[in-house]
Amino acid sequence: MTALTLYTTPLSGHGHRVKLLLTLLNLPFEEREAGAEQRKTAEFLAVNPLGQVPVLIDDGTAIVDSNAILIWLVKRYAPDSQWLPKDLKQEVEVHQWLAKAAGEIRYGVASARLIKQFSTPENYDSAKSVAAKFLPQMAQHLSDRRWLVGEQATLADVACYAYVACAPEGGITLTPFPAIQRWIQQVEALPGFVGLPPLPIPEAG
Repeated sequence: MTALTLYTTPLSGHGHRVKLLLTLLNLPFEEREAGAEQRKTAEFLAVNPLGQVPVLIDDGTAIVDSNAILIWLVKRYAPDSQWLPKDLKQEVEVHQWLAKAAGEIRYGVASARLIKQFSTPENYDSAKSVAAKFLPQMAQHLSDRRWLVGEQATLADVACYAYVACAPEGGITLTPFPAIQRWIQQVEALPGFVGLPPLPIPEAG
């Protein structure tokens, strides 16, 4: 098996989605913590000039961007699996959810978590507004289905899980969205699931 090394941090939702897929695929890998100071070093910046995690090293090849890493892992190690459907319509739908993970989820629930837990200088009102628009749409989508795309878990579920599940850590409750809560439980029941360390739940804002 090719040596895989994942650079991430324990509380990164972006890093978690890669770690989750690695464990779901039962791929052996080495996890290395890349804290803020390490990410400023010339060695790390040579791998990812943006100084961000996650970074996956696969047999000497560095892949950056969490969603790109998900695609890489499936194409390389599980090309005939459920994670990226062969059906063109479903494959496109998976990519649409990956875009939502990088868009509405990142600038909604993920941003709120960054602000509440890490005092990141982002706009909390904006994050709440994005989440308030997106979460009902996601809940409606899940109202009559188990997974985001098709009849099985896909990369869409892997990419969207962490920050949506951690929405309460950003002061955004999921109580009004039982369909999302049910979906979270289904992801967590997948063989090989690994979670994020929990953080304190602030008062919903």
